[in-house]
Amino acid sequence: MSLFNQSVPSRYGNVGVEHLAGLVRRQLWIQILIALVLGVSFGSWLSPEGGQGVSSEVAYTVAEWVKLPGTVFLNMIQMVVIPLVISSIMLGVGGGEDRTKVRSIGLRIVPYFVLTTTLAVSIGIGLALLVQPGGYVDIDSLMAHSDLAKPVTVAVASDISIPQQISSLIPTNVTRAIYEQSMLQLVIFSIFMGLAMASVDAKQVGALRSMVEGVQEISMKVVGWAMLLAPYAVFGLLTDISIRVGLKVLLGMSVYVGTVLLGLFCLYLTYLVLVSLLARRPVGPFAKAARSAQLLAFSTSSSAAVMPLSLQTVQNELKVDEETAKFVIPLGATVNMDGTALYQVIAALFLAQIFAIDLSFTQIILLAVTTVGASIGSPSTPGVGIVILATVLNSVGIPAEGIALILGVDRILDMCRTSVNVTGDLVACTVMQRWTAGSDN
Repeated sequence: MSLFNQSVPSRYGNVGVEHLAGLVRRQLWIQILIALVLGVSFGSWLSPEGGQGVSSEVAYTVAEWVKLPGTVFLNMIQMVVIPLVISSIMLGVGGGEDRTKVRSIGLRIVPYFVLTTTLAVSIGIGLALLVQPGGYVDIDSLMAHSDLAKPVTVAVASDISIPQQISSLIPTNVTRAIYEQSMLQLVIFSIFMGLAMASVDAKQVGALRSMVEGVQEISMKVVGWAMLLAPYAVFGLLTDISIRVGLKVLLGMSVYVGTVLLGLFCLYLTYLVLVSLLARRPVGPFAKAARSAQLLAFSTSSSAAVMPLSLQTVQNELKVDEETAKFVIPLGATVNMDGTALYQVIAALFLAQIFAIDLSFTQIILLAVTTVGASIGSPSTPGVGIVILATVLNSVGIPAEGIALILGVDRILDMCRTSVNVTGDLVACTVMQRWTAGSDN
């Protein structure tokens, strides 16, 4: 110790340590990254496959307790996500002074979301047909270690006509939509309420606007309290996942997992191109600003949980104006699921290859269209992609029971695709900021 003090002046060492500690305290993404690494390491060490002689019962009991902060964190976010979405969209549509800009965003954002989702699906189809991940799987061995032989219950949408699907988007009972967490219905309700609020004399709706602003501020305050738990939540959730999802499962499906991850990486690169070409922003600062939201999305597997942080990121770091941010981010968290769409189409083609189902060109197009439609408006909560995948598989005649083959690795992929989904929302905000600024000028 004395040798160290002599060779390196103590004041420099103290400054370095204090600077590092301050950096960790200030930068949420560093805290989350440290928690992520520690959670994976501790979970892998404690798992039954970790070689520590810990029984499955003990490991799973520890996992339940360790993930408690993560469960509390997610529940706190879910508790306020609906009032936050409703208030943010209402204020974004009807609370601003520049109504021309809101209309301009609305006319651009829907085609933009459809375009990026179509790009994601195209990337997924191309990679799945090129790599053929289903050809690398020993189906007999995989079935022996999966739940395929067990009864699998998956929710599949009933056969209803397209006009019925369109009309069902309008909520007949808002309370029911809130209870069922039908986010797309709530988004449409909020848009209508915002438009109505904007079309009525400001004096008549002043009290309503103040109340909605108060709801938003209160929701953000609760979110701020929840964010204090974020690093502990990440550690607990990652520990739980690492204990329950063994390395053997990942290795057995490595080509499939690798194909999905490669597709998500290609989609991320596409986003950076959009940032450069459409938003006219340097890629480096954008990637740096997006880190905290991406890591939190990776850890929680919930776009809804990250929405408050996404709002802070685009306004404070990406310098997107408040009107654009509060309109695009809540809408994107509900309808912009590019990563989920890419995953679904790769999973569908993977299962088709396993079951030796030769899809025609027409069926692949139908698969793409169904995937784009199914991903829009999907609930932004963990694991919902599996439910949507059942609908996609059903559209082209692939056995939905095959989902049991990929359940073991779905949680890991869910984390990755949620991170990409959130990135897509941030990109959409920067693009809309550029386009609407251009239209104003």
